[in-house]
Amino acid sequence: MKTTAKTFKDLIVWQRAHQFVISVYRLSQAFPKSETYGLSSQFRRAAVSIAANIAEGFRKHGRADELRFYNIAQGSLEESRYYLILTEDLGYGDISTLNPLIEEVSKLLEAYMDSIQNSDS
Repeated sequence: MKTTAKTFKDLIVWQRAHQFVISVYRLSQAFPKSETYGLSSQFRRAAVSIAANIAEGFRKHGRADELRFYNIAQGSLEESRYYLILTEDLGYGDISTLNPLIEEVSKLLEAYMDSIQNSDS
């Protein structure tokens, strides 16, 4: 997969992760002011970490090192899943468009990692 991508921006998984970040920023703008340094900050940090670790992993040369960054992205993705649940349970916003997007990012990231693990190079 990586051979056709010249930069991380060419990766569909990064593109969808970036869309998720933008959506999280828009959603969290409507959070109560009291959440500025709480849920809003944590949620944004976790979402950004997904896309940032995909970008960083793209330039790593060793397979294990590359996969380590993608695994960190997976951890941030799971953290973001929790923040979606918390956002909904606190009544802070409509997450209906973010759930399918994070699901897509999760599946794409898993497939990308599988292709790297199973590649001959």
